Amino acid sequence: MPVGVRPEPRPLAIALAGLLSLAIAMGIGRFAFTPLLPMMLHDGVVDLPGASWLATANYLGYWLGAMGCALQPMFWRRLGRAPLVHTRVVRTGLVATVLLTVGMALPWPGTWALWRGLAGVASALVFVYVSGWCLARLSALGVPALAGLIYVGPGLGIAASGLAATAMVTHGASAAIGWLVFAGLALALTALAWPQLRGVVPLSAAAPTREEHPSRGTIAAFSVAYGLAGFGYIVTATFLPVIARQALPGSVWLDLFWPIFGIGVSAGALITVKLPVRWDRRRLLMGCYGMQATGVLLSVWWPTLAGFALGSLLLGLPFTAITLFAMQEARRLWPHNASALIGLLTAAYGLGQIAGPPMVAWLLQRSAQPAEGFAASLQTAAAALLLGGVIYAVLERQAPLKA
Repeated sequence: MPVGVRPEPRPLAIALAGLLSLAIAMGIGRFAFTPLLPMMLHDGVVDLPGASWLATANYLGYWLGAMGCALQPMFWRRLGRAPLVHTRVVRTGLVATVLLTVGMALPWPGTWALWRGLAGVASALVFVYVSGWCLARLSALGVPALAGLIYVGPGLGIAASGLAATAMVTHGASAAIGWLVFAGLALALTALAWPQLRGVVPLSAAAPTREEHPSRGTIAAFSVAYGLAGFGYIVTATFLPVIARQALPGSVWLDLFWPIFGIGVSAGALITVKLPVRWDRRRLLMGCYGMQATGVLLSVWWPTLAGFALGSLLLGLPFTAITLFAMQEARRLWPHNASALIGLLTAAYGLGQIAGPPMVAWLLQRSAQPAEGFAASLQTAAAALLLGGVIYAVLERQAPLKA
């Protein structure tokens, strides 16, 4: 090997870099707000309607970032250049996540919505680009199955941030300290992933033939069903610690429900790697939606320690699986131009997430007690998930897979 030339990263190092990047982008960039929200409410720096809009700003930023990624191939092709996945975008997104998390610790509440929105953009860029880079590199090295490891990252990030928040609540730390602790955690994880995040991979996609276009009705139904998943999970994923405090005031176990959700996310990602490719992804999506709907409703029907713990686990297990199965179904429907359909699905999912927190704020304002507003929100979210499952059932019946 020539002097000064660094050796190529090993497959496991690539997968771990992806895992750490997603732990930062998703576990902190997107979802650190959830375990810190009770601390912010306790400190009096935000109220529930204001928290809903901060969450919406983050989800709107994620949607904008995802749409930018979806349009990126078209932009480069118009310039006559092949679309590429640059790891410098991942590095930039990780650094931005650290700085924007620090920004939330500053006593400038007027800027918080901006910081949360930009953090959403950064998390989307990291998610899309590090996924594309890892998948391409691992496939080129002949170990594509190892890619499942990177999607354990979001769950580990959620679990780590939740456990850290639990420790800080126990010691009476302020929300500002919490944001600084999470920024330090993101910085440490970024330092671990940084050396492996180098290089460029092509983002290739052939033009579709007319026969390979799915019908407009199928695309519309698929997009609506996937968007309902974004709407269905987001209420619990944003307000779980607050909802638990409303139902079980004073319990010492309240802050463990969010880490349980994260553990479920990681476990679900590992399970999906072992499922046979021949299984109909629409049927798997039906099962995932039903599982999440059950997890959401348990917070209303069984508001006990066991109910919240089981509900958190059932919400987390299908979290990554839903995204994976939907992307696999998109590739089956439109094999030579899946990126176009994936971009549409990502937009629909993002709109579903954006709609959730404002609905909660609206229902809270019209309820005599916060518990009533949260219960109505959770029931609406569960109904959306069940409707999404019905749509997949209709699509599967209209076009069953050939044996």
